[in-house]
Amino acid sequence: MIRRELEYFFGALRFFTRLPVPAWVGHSAEALNRSARYFPAVGLVIGGIGALVFLGASLFWPQAGAVLLSMAATIYATGAFHEDGLADMVDGLGGGWDKLHILEIMKDSRVGSYGVVALVLALLGKFVLLVALDATLVPFALLAGHAVSRFCSTALLAMMDYVREDLLAKAKPLATRLTIGEMLIAVFFVLLALALLPLEKAIAGCLLAAIATFWLAARFKRWLGGYTGDCLGATQQVSEIAFYLGLLASLAQ
Repeated sequence: MIRRELEYFFGALRFFTRLPVPAWVGHSAEALNRSARYFPAVGLVIGGIGALVFLGASLFWPQAGAVLLSMAATIYATGAFHEDGLADMVDGLGGGWDKLHILEIMKDSRVGSYGVVALVLALLGKFVLLVALDATLVPFALLAGHAVSRFCSTALLAMMDYVREDLLAKAKPLATRLTIGEMLIAVFFVLLALALLPLEKAIAGCLLAAIATFWLAARFKRWLGGYTGDCLGATQQVSEIAFYLGLLASLAQ
């Protein structure tokens, strides 16, 4: 059982990052379906990389430089997987007028003006918000932000239907509704990350992340009738930013 769960975790890590996994880890659509419970755990790994880079860089550069390097490290570790989804989703919803046209735009590998603007705002937003945080909170914010935002994407899997029929679509293997037990496992890793933050800040961050997720879910439901892989990536990016906004709103109070 432990080996099976490790295989699910490493399967999620391989799918969402560039990080190496043990050679014994197999690959199958069924294993990838079951790996969704470990998306927040993958967020902990990526957030941990960002936190370590931030702490190391803080020894030599001011907070802005350390934040920039930590962001670069997390983007490199994931291969800009979620950022690509954000750009495609915004291009689709911004330029499409019906479901078929939106999906067609999302599938286009080229990035349009809507996508470029969304990427600039997302990267700049995360940078500004993390620089505005107290430096002692940044490592914990990165851990929690990456875990919570990936749980928000996982929530879409539990709540909504996958809308693409293309078997080659990148999120097709994940298009299975999660069980209550699987969602509880995902919640466990979120709580693990949030435990390092003051309670009021954690609540504020999660509240804004949840609002952002439900708002996006409503847009996806209206225009697409469900979600795509790009929608999952966009949800991760937007909810991560919302989480940092919540931390700062709590600090302001």
